[in-house]
Amino acid sequence: MQRWRGVADLPGDWGRCVVTIGVFDGVHRGHQALIEKTVRTARQRGLPSVVLTFDPHPTEVVRPGSHPAQLTTLTRKADLVEQLGVDVFAVLPFTPELSRLSPDEFVHEVLVDHLHAATVIVGENFRFGHKAAGTVETLRALGRRFGFTAHEATLRGRAVPEDGDTTEITYSSTYVRSCIDAGDVVAAAEALGRPHRLEGIVVRGDGRGRELGYPTANLSLPRFAAVPADGVYTCWFVRQGREDERLPAAVSVGTNPTFSGRERTVEAFVLELDADLYGQQVALDFVTRLRGQVTFESPEGLVAQIDDDVARTRELLRR
Repeated sequence: MQRWRGVADLPGDWGRCVVTIGVFDGVHRGHQALIEKTVRTARQRGLPSVVLTFDPHPTEVVRPGSHPAQLTTLTRKADLVEQLGVDVFAVLPFTPELSRLSPDEFVHEVLVDHLHAATVIVGENFRFGHKAAGTVETLRALGRRFGFTAHEATLRGRAVPEDGDTTEITYSSTYVRSCIDAGDVVAAAEALGRPHRLEGIVVRGDGRGRELGYPTANLSLPRFAAVPADGVYTCWFVRQGREDERLPAAVSVGTNPTFSGRERTVEAFVLELDADLYGQQVALDFVTRLRGQVTFESPEGLVAQIDDDVARTRELLRR
């Protein structure tokens, strides 16, 4: 898969293509269906498939300070898109100038002049152009004017939250964020089609975990990372470049109230690894939530609970 930054300098032999457009944060099941339809249509027409996305998130440019929690880093997003068979992953820098383009100007400058789109496929809730004035119908009308076809794809599906009640939902990044914010990583995984992942660099903490007999890897996370609600989780621990080596981990998210902590941290006790991880890029794939954050009256009470958390993590991930 080719990875482009911007669309101004296309290959000299670039012709027509099939394009899908969106932020695609999380690359959830709805996104996957949309991208797979794009790839399928492109192959049927003998054209390259293009996923056009934006960086930074448009809301951060339009309304500074309103950046939503980020489900996937840009690199992770590209990797997930590549697994779907896409030919080109194009990142369009989202600038104030871009945000001011009318729907007509966006289509003409980006989709027609640069990408030479033959077909554009978007989600049913797609909006574009200045003040999100453009809709799917706008895109269809502009397609008739500029010589491309426009189609929409449904983002609906069925989800099974932790309470076990199957519900009909419209897959969206907002829905996934709400699941993660509530600590319902099972429902988030159902919508994503895989566990929610946090990526970060291992940094030095206060060393208290080692004193308690449970040394932890403390993660420094990207600024807008979507961190689950405070509590203890079972996770798979993955080191960069070792996707095939998933290690069980009990992960604490929170402020460590037993020791009057104030800073929110993410700490992973990796069950089957005794190695110096400082400075390494790692990932946590969240499987389930064991419990909420609890304040213990003594370190001994905390250790007893960690013993149980680790035993349950081992059993759950063994299954």
